[in-house]
Amino acid sequence: MKLKLQQRKQVVGGTVSSSDPDIYCAMAGAGFDFLWIEMQHSPLSYQEVARMIWACRGAPAIPFIRVPDATEGDIQKAVDIGALGIIIPMVENLEKVKAAIKFAKYPSLGARSQGGGQYGSLWGSDYRRNANDNIMIVAMIESPAGVAIAEQLAALPGVDAVFAASTDLSSFSGLRQGDPQYEAMVTKIHDLTLKFGKGLGGLLAWKNRPGFNFLQGPGESSLIRSGVRAALGGTPSDGGQRGVAPLEGTGKK
Repeated sequence: MKLKLQQRKQVVGGTVSSSDPDIYCAMAGAGFDFLWIEMQHSPLSYQEVARMIWACRGAPAIPFIRVPDATEGDIQKAVDIGALGIIIPMVENLEKVKAAIKFAKYPSLGARSQGGGQYGSLWGSDYRRNANDNIMIVAMIESPAGVAIAEQLAALPGVDAVFAASTDLSSFSGLRQGDPQYEAMVTKIHDLTLKFGKGLGGLLAWKNRPGFNFLQGPGESSLIRSGVRAALGGTPSDGGQRGVAPLEGTGKK
């Protein structure tokens, strides 16, 4: 997946908020490149997520975790249970991202300590030697304050992708997609991220926007809903506007 991003190919992750291992495995084997395990906006515990990842070890989709925060405890628990990607929400300063890199990477690149965890059983006895090369860091820009540091963020060694959070950019700025000021923020993130050769993230609805190659796909409930519609002879689409990311909290998924 890291190679695909470096080659400017698109990667897509399905979003998982359920603790059911069967649902996780269905998503992990459905064709996604990775799974976006949602721990910021869900009640999932690290014990539940560890069980989910273990239940579907060897699945094609690799586990990424959007952590609640970039604390030492959150980051080290996430990588210890086997996450190969750390998604950092609400980035408004470089210190937050530097902390995530520090605790996701072993010395000499970071300060991750060696403790217990299922990472070795998942990824092999050479995990310690290869972990720093494979664990990815994704920084989410969700507000104008994040946009203001987009260049420093994209230039930061250890950041693999910068994610333009469409819904939150709208929420924090009071602007809608399509508004010139909104689009100027997205363009700034786009141009600076690509300038430094990093992956550029957004919702799957933005897959046809040039340059976006790290894409967050729908969650399991949305996919079940679409699947039922298709099974009953309807169309999977809910009638949303093509190319416009759905708005959280509106019921439009």
